[in-house]
Amino acid sequence: MEHGHEGTAGAPAEGAGRPARPPAGRLRRGLLAALVAAAVAVPLAGAARPQVPAPAPTELPPPTAVTLDAAYAAHRADAAEAARIADRHGYGDRATAERALSTRQLLAFDGRGAGLVTEVLGDLAHAGRVAVLVPGSDTGIDTYDRFRATALALHGRLAREAPAGVRTAVVAWLGYETPGTLSPSVTTTGRAEDAAPQLRELVDGLRAVAGPRARLSLLCHSYGSVVCARAASGLDIDDLVFLGSPGTGAGTAADLRTRARVWAARGAGDWVEHVPHIDAELFGTTVGFGTDPVSREFGARVFAAGDGGHSDYFAPGSPSLANLTRIVLGDTRAVTS
Repeated sequence: MEHGHEGTAGAPAEGAGRPARPPAGRLRRGLLAALVAAAVAVPLAGAARPQVPAPAPTELPPPTAVTLDAAYAAHRADAAEAARIADRHGYGDRATAERALSTRQLLAFDGRGAGLVTEVLGDLAHAGRVAVLVPGSDTGIDTYDRFRATALALHGRLAREAPAGVRTAVVAWLGYETPGTLSPSVTTTGRAEDAAPQLRELVDGLRAVAGPRARLSLLCHSYGSVVCARAASGLDIDDLVFLGSPGTGAGTAADLRTRARVWAARGAGDWVEHVPHIDAELFGTTVGFGTDPVSREFGARVFAAGDGGHSDYFAPGSPSLANLTRIVLGDTRAVTS
């Protein structure tokens, strides 16, 4: 016996012959629910990151222009010790990555678990233009070189295009435990809410080192845009940039309560375009991040990012890298849309 047809016997039900269309809101919530359910079911979700042993990081007071070199030296020593411990426990790839980090300008380092790193490219103490890069999911010490490559690309272009006498610095901030792409946490604001105080602390510290006249830009990629949005209110920055953002958790740019200029971009080949831009209550938590940052409704300054995909915003020669360089340098009238 067939079930599910309503109406008078012998007469077709209204709409018979074509599939019923669920309300748009229900469909979108269903997509998000499916995403969370799939993430929970994937075996490597939440378990893929090894708990690599390492010493607790050296505790230092916030650096100043005078103590900056000493801070770099202390964190380099932490990275070198972490590499030795990783080697002893059979984590050869991690040890290699940490040895490389032990030669760089580190504002922070913690080798435990997936790892946390804050690296400075350039002369931070004398920089008139400072860019802070905030990464998205699946970023840790084991994948840090991929993130660092974006910082290197921006730093190189800034150095070439900065006006005479203007020094620049780029800060690669892996200062929070990023969610895994295949995990429920990537669809909620929990990690971002935990990370926001650390990002605020970083910005305050950078102001103390570079001074109040330095122009400071926050460039936030993917889930990193959720982190930046959570930290934005009252933050002493000049520009706030969302790249390949799934949403920020805010309905509009004005809701961020920031004095900074708010920018957004998405490459034509970025899969994040297909993420449902809603938030919904599912399984006792809010899933999704609301309004699309490149939409007119959100109200950001949208700039051209070319045809690139989700990982291409800092690709050498790309329209997005050119525009990011202009934003960081303060040449905002030259930004193309």
